Amino acid sequence: MNLATAIAPGGAQLTGAAFSKQPVPEPASMPMLRQYLRMVMRWRYVILSIIAACILLGLIITLLMTPKYTATASIEVLRESSKVTDIQGVEREASLADQEFYQTQYGLLKSRSLSERVAQQLKLVDDPKFFDQFGAAADTPAFNVVNGRYPAGGRLERQRVAGKVLRDNLSITPTRLSRLVDISFTSPDPTFSAQVANAWAENFIQTNLERKVQATSYGRNLLQRQLAQAKERLDASQRQLVNYASAQQIINLPAQSGDGRATAERSIVADDLATLNAALSQAVAERIQAEARFRQAGAAGASTEALRNTAINNLRQRRAELAADYQRLMVQFQPDYPAAKAVQSQIDQLDRSIAREEGRVSGSLEADFREARERERGLQNKVDALKMSYLDLRRRSIQYNIYQQEVDTNRALYDGLLQRFKEIGVAGGVGINNISVVDIADSPQKPSSPRLLLNLLLSLLVGIGLGAVTAFALEQIDEAIADPAEVERRLGLPLLGSVPKVDGSTPKEALLDRKSDLFDAYLAVQTSLAFTTENGIPRTFAVTSTRPAEGKSTTALALATTLSRGQRKILLVDGDMRSPSIHQMGGVDHDRGLSNFLAGDDDIATMLFPMQDLGFMAMSAGPIPPNAAELLTGNRLAVLVERLLEQYDHVIIDSPPVMGLADAPLIASRVEGVIYAVESHGIRSSLVKTALNRLVSANARIFGGVLTKFEARKAHYGYGYEYGYGYGRERDEKA
Repeated sequence: MNLATAIAPGGAQLTGAAFSKQPVPEPASMPMLRQYLRMVMRWRYVILSIIAACILLGLIITLLMTPKYTATASIEVLRESSKVTDIQGVEREASLADQEFYQTQYGLLKSRSLSERVAQQLKLVDDPKFFDQFGAAADTPAFNVVNGRYPAGGRLERQRVAGKVLRDNLSITPTRLSRLVDISFTSPDPTFSAQVANAWAENFIQTNLERKVQATSYGRNLLQRQLAQAKERLDASQRQLVNYASAQQIINLPAQSGDGRATAERSIVADDLATLNAALSQAVAERIQAEARFRQAGAAGASTEALRNTAINNLRQRRAELAADYQRLMVQFQPDYPAAKAVQSQIDQLDRSIAREEGRVSGSLEADFREARERERGLQNKVDALKMSYLDLRRRSIQYNIYQQEVDTNRALYDGLLQRFKEIGVAGGVGINNISVVDIADSPQKPSSPRLLLNLLLSLLVGIGLGAVTAFALEQIDEAIADPAEVERRLGLPLLGSVPKVDGSTPKEALLDRKSDLFDAYLAVQTSLAFTTENGIPRTFAVTSTRPAEGKSTTALALATTLSRGQRKILLVDGDMRSPSIHQMGGVDHDRGLSNFLAGDDDIATMLFPMQDLGFMAMSAGPIPPNAAELLTGNRLAVLVERLLEQYDHVIIDSPPVMGLADAPLIASRVEGVIYAVESHGIRSSLVKTALNRLVSANARIFGGVLTKFEARKAHYGYGYEYGYGYGRERDEKA
């Protein structure tokens, strides 16, 4: 059998194609939130320590800080526009300039000139205690104290420094959606803080008044010069207008509006023309009405006036009654009947009376029509004459109107300037200010800083941040396998099971107790191993690890024990010829064993010894050879495995570690597969990956990994890996 041949269960041979090179599978990705939670749980003690240290440091710093007191004065800033040269249409609307105005006021409140003015008022420029209190005394000649006083030569420099100190400890806070502004000053002395805040508000109001006085003084002088010039122009234009009106004999009367205010002047001709034109319009209307009534009476025979005449209506009513009586007589008598003739005679008389009345009405309508026509003609002649006079006046009034417009313009400008001059005089004399104090600053009763709760909260946040950064850095540096889930996630190995760390007894003693946690854990590994091949548990497999003392020998011993409990013939081979250990568990020496067979000795029976208490046979590693790798390069190991499978159901080889040795890949290539033991919290994952790649490059099949020496309390989610269910827990409860 060559090196690429292995023994399959049942004695069948599998070629090297069945053990083709297997790449290490990619680890399954974990949700980001679970990764962060796992990282926090793993480094929780580090994070808590950093948080506690930050809180303690914040507490110490807070207790060592000097208490500071903040006093606040509140002022109201009203929006006002400059009215010195306020001309309609020149200035912007006030609402558009509000933001610019208030931002300007906030800047003025923080100005250097105002701070230095406050320093001078409070006599801080020459006060050494002030500069020492704020630590502003510089090592310059201006701050050299001579006889308890500063020299006069450095007053300007001290004034500049004092103003800067006040500005650095001052805060201007506008109240949102209002005209109120808070002026706050902070210092170690509560009384001094209140003095500075109040002095700041008072000096700001005073400087605002001074700027207004300066502005009104300049505006008053300017307007006074403009008033003199405007008055000269107005007088000249008025004299020119009067002279021209006298020369052209233009007489205009001042007109009055309904509310008594004077309006534009009107000429006598225009008034007469307007009056006669209105009378003419009325005459035309009356003439048209009279003509319509006259034409209607002539066309229809009976005018509207006739129909409305009471006498005519009474005659017609009487005639209607007689006509009715006549018709009743005609029913019984002839027209020549005397009574009928009398009635007819009365009817004829009434008809003549009605005709006379209607003729009288028609004559009256004709007379009215002629009178209205004559009146219209007379008014028309007078209006035509006045029109000619008015047109002549208009021609002569063109230049007059030009002079009048000049007079009106000069008068409007003069009146406007005079009104502004009066307003400036009143404003400058009274001293109206748009800034007022709402609340004066009182001496604060408790310090504004340091704030213990706020500082502790900030320390907590800083601690959480530093703890998170530290945990993230440690997580990136630490490559240890912390819990069973990382076997698959980091290494890409199927997890066969996790084995708890044994405390207080040896692994062999724990295996002898079928109710122990260790025995239960390896039973779970055996169950998982049964699903790794089509025929169940592989008949030949090796157990190896990355480095010594990771629990590979214990894993091999435990799997042999659990398999033997299933009434199977098991042989455990100690393949670690450099550091043998199986013979110690059996209480024998290693004078004969695996190295003897690999060297050519075929007497296998003398190399075996029973593990009476565990129920299986074992083969020691034999004498330690000069070079174990040379013995494994031949085909003797494959021959040994083939001969052992004739007598035993399963052959388990306790292989040497992978790193630094060639033994493990050589042994792995002679069996069906490898079970890889990984120590929990004991080895870097990068080193394990390197060892796994060595096995894969040797065409070894890796069934999965077993996490050894696992402690649930050190895992990221300890509640997920509890042991002791059943027998073990009963013992704990009894204890």
